[in-house]
Amino acid sequence: MTTDTDYAQHHPSKEHANPTSSLGVRLRHARLVAGYTLLELARRAECSESLISKIERGYATPSLTMLHRLAVALDTNIAALTTEGAPSTGPVLRAGERPVIRSGDIALERLVLPQRGGLLQANIHIMEPGQASDGLIEHTGEELGYVLEGSVELQLADERFVVHAGDAFAFSSHVPHGYTNVGEGVARILWVNSPATF
Repeated sequence: MTTDTDYAQHHPSKEHANPTSSLGVRLRHARLVAGYTLLELARRAECSESLISKIERGYATPSLTMLHRLAVALDTNIAALTTEGAPSTGPVLRAGERPVIRSGDIALERLVLPQRGGLLQANIHIMEPGQASDGLIEHTGEELGYVLEGSVELQLADERFVVHAGDAFAFSSHVPHGYTNVGEGVARILWVNSPATF
């Protein structure tokens, strides 16, 4: 089994812990609603009880891959676990006012706020040079990406493609996929998938 350090950034000192963190509270709530103990969820998500406990208490931040495993194990999606309730605003999300979540080395700027029954999910993935998704993931749906800035190596199963600013890509989410910022600057990718399973 892969160690927890492959999945999360740990915060050992209490001054850095945030027991009321939104992710931790939402994860614990989803686990309890599903009726899972820490051990049961750990087995389903292929991680340790300790890691889940640390995330729930705000002592660890999971990578996107680990967060995806937890969401799948709980029959939900990453958006539901990480986004605050949608504000009662109109359909426009202004620049500089959109929520940004961090998981591992990657930041996601939300372009569509999650809602029950929503079919569309869109984010801007933001990565520093050398940063990468944590392994390959696969799930239901289809995906479309457009590189806004930088250069990224996209891995689809055994194939690898280097895409640059202005390039676009599309693939079935059933294909194991991941990516790495191979450029010298920040990479920003407009990423859309449907349904909202990620």
